[in-house]
Amino acid sequence: MLLYCGETGIIMLTYLILCLGLVGLFLGGDWLVRGASGIALRFGVSPMVIGLTIVGFGTSTPELLVSLNAALGGQPGIAIGNVVGSNIANLLLILGLAAVITPVTVDFASSRRDLFWMAGATVILPLLFWSGSVGLIEGLLMVAALIIYLTISLRDTGHVDVDLPPNSNLLRSILTALLGLAAVMAGAHYLVESATIIARQFGVSEAMIGLSIVAIGTSLPELATTIMAIIRGERDIAVGNVIGSNIFNVLGILGITALVTPIPLDPRFLQIDTPFVIAITVVLVLILWSIGRLSRVIGALMIATYAAYLGLTYAM
Repeated sequence: MLLYCGETGIIMLTYLILCLGLVGLFLGGDWLVRGASGIALRFGVSPMVIGLTIVGFGTSTPELLVSLNAALGGQPGIAIGNVVGSNIANLLLILGLAAVITPVTVDFASSRRDLFWMAGATVILPLLFWSGSVGLIEGLLMVAALIIYLTISLRDTGHVDVDLPPNSNLLRSILTALLGLAAVMAGAHYLVESATIIARQFGVSEAMIGLSIVAIGTSLPELATTIMAIIRGERDIAVGNVIGSNIFNVLGILGITALVTPIPLDPRFLQIDTPFVIAITVVLVLILWSIGRLSRVIGALMIATYAAYLGLTYAM
C-alpha cells in the first residue's frame, strides 16, 4: 500500500517503486545467471546448453514471476502481454543490439533443432489463444512440451571440459543464485504493482503496458547477459540465451501460469501481436538458415522495426 502524501507525492513514489522494481529485476537476474552458470560450469555443461537452459530459462524468471503475479492479481493483459512482448523484444531489440555491437554468426546446423523448437512454440500461439483464454488443458500441454524439450536437450549434450576460474566455488554459486531469485521475486512484485497504477493514471490499457514497459523491464536480464556474452566473444551463450528464453516464455511461463489460474485473452493479442511475433520469428530463422549471420545492418533494421512496432501499437 502506498502511503498518502499528496497526489504529486503518490505519483513520484509510484515511479520510484517502478524504478526499484526494474533494478531488482536487473540485478537479481544478473546474480541468478551468474550463480546458475557457475553451477553449470562445475558440471562441465557446454556453452550453448548453458545459454539455452540455465541462462535462457534463468533470465526468464522475471517474466514468469511477473506473469504469475499479474494473472493472480486480475491483470491478464499484463500477464500475456509480458510474454508476447518479451519475445518480440528478445528477437528485435536484444539480438538487434548484439548484432550492432558485433555481427552475430550462428551455426544453423548445430542450432537447427532449438530454432525449430522456438519457431514451433511461437507458431502454436494462435491455437492457444483461439478459445479466448489459456486454461488448464493448454497449460498441461505446454509444460509437457517444455519437459520433452529439456529432456532432449540435456540427453544430447556431452560433458565438456572447462577451465574453472581460480575462485570458483559451488556453494558461492548456489548462494548467488538464491540471492538473485529473491531479488527477482521482489522486483517482479513491485514492477507489476507500479505499472498497473501508472496504466490507470494515463488510461493506457494493461495489454499495452505488458507489451512495452513490463516486457522490456523483464527482458533486461536477457539484454545484459546477451550484450556481455557478445562482448566477451561467447556467441553461443548470447544466441542460446535468446532462443531458450523465447521457448521458456511460451511453454514455461504461459504453461505454468495457466496451470495456476486461467488467463483471459485480450482480442488484440490474436489480431496484432501474435501474427507479428510469428512473422519476425520465421524471418529470423530464414535469415539464419540462408546466410547464417546477423550483420550490423540487419541489427539496425531489427531495432528500427522494434521502434516502429512500439510506435504503431501506441498509436492504435
